[in-house]
Amino acid sequence: MPAIDYSNLTPAEKLALIGEIWDSIEADAVPLTRAQAAEIERRLETLDEDIKHGIDADALEAELDRRFP
Repeated sequence: MPAIDYSNLTPAEKLALIGEIWDSIEADAVPLTRAQAAEIERRLETLDEDIKHGIDADALEAELDRRFP
């Protein structure tokens, strides 16, 4: 595999590159570990109770915009 010289990229460009690489990986290409699968199951089991304490994405975005203009 050829080496990529990323030393001249800005931090924003490096993050964009990371994002592109991440997005190119198929979801099932890397299997979950047992710990990850267990954590997903734990979260799913508590979802109904936890959702009562959550906020929707629009409310979260508005709060973040307010805090970090």
